[in-house]
Formats: sequence, C-alpha cells, structure tokens
Amino acid sequence: MTLPLSCVHHVALITADYDKSRRFYIDVLGAQVLNEVYRQERDSYKLDLMLPGGIQLELFSFPSPPPRPSYPEACGLRHLALATTDIDTCVAQLEQRGATLEPIRIDEYTGARFTFFCDPDGTPIELYEVASS
Repeated sequence: MTLPLSCVHHVALITADYDKSRRFYIDVLGAQVLNEVYRQERDSYKLDLMLPGGIQLELFSFPSPPPRPSYPEACGLRHLALATTDIDTCVAQLEQRGATLEPIRIDEYTGARFTFFCDPDGTPIELYEVASS
C-alpha cells in the first residue's frame, strides 16, 4: 500500500548566524515571515518562512552548532533544490541581491539547466529549470 503523502511540508535549517541567515532568506530569496519565536529555554530562535512558490522553511539558531563537514557531499541533506521556469531571471535577480552563483550547467540526463549558490552557512541551494505548465 502506498503512503498517502502529497508533498514536502517544510525544510528545516540550523544557522550559525541567525541575523545574517534571516536577512539572506528574506532579502535575497524573497521569503515572507510566517512566525518567529525566541525559545529562551534553548537560547534558540525558530523562524517559519514561506519562499515564493509556497515552499516552507524553518530556520533555527542554536548556540555553537557544529559546522557542515563538506560541500556538498556531507551525510544528510545534500542540497535544497528550487524549481524555476526561468533560471536566467532568477540568476540575474539573485546576483543583484548579492548572491554568488556558479555558472549554469546542463543536466546530462535530463537536459535541464541548473546552478548552485549557498546560504550564509554554506548550505548548497540549487536552482533547477523546469518546463512551464
């Protein structure tokens, strides 16, 4: 029997510099704040964000989180891939907002165009071009 799953609900990220990452996701990626709380017992912020396209992120701060062991082949989440129907416009807008992107490449299996950039903690973010519906 197939599980009755419909989509990814959210992606959770832990940041070393909460203010810097908060600005990145809001100012560079255009996320909207859904909810933000400071959890005093954990000395931790939890920020719920909505990216364009309805993608939800949870951004956490914790005292002294361990660094990412490698880029991007660490165990666990390899990268966050965001779909776009217009990679050229995304790249231009992200560069205007201060992001540094790798050159656009072609997926050798699908023929789709894609590129990578990073958030302030080095989390790899992929832009993957898909056909418009």
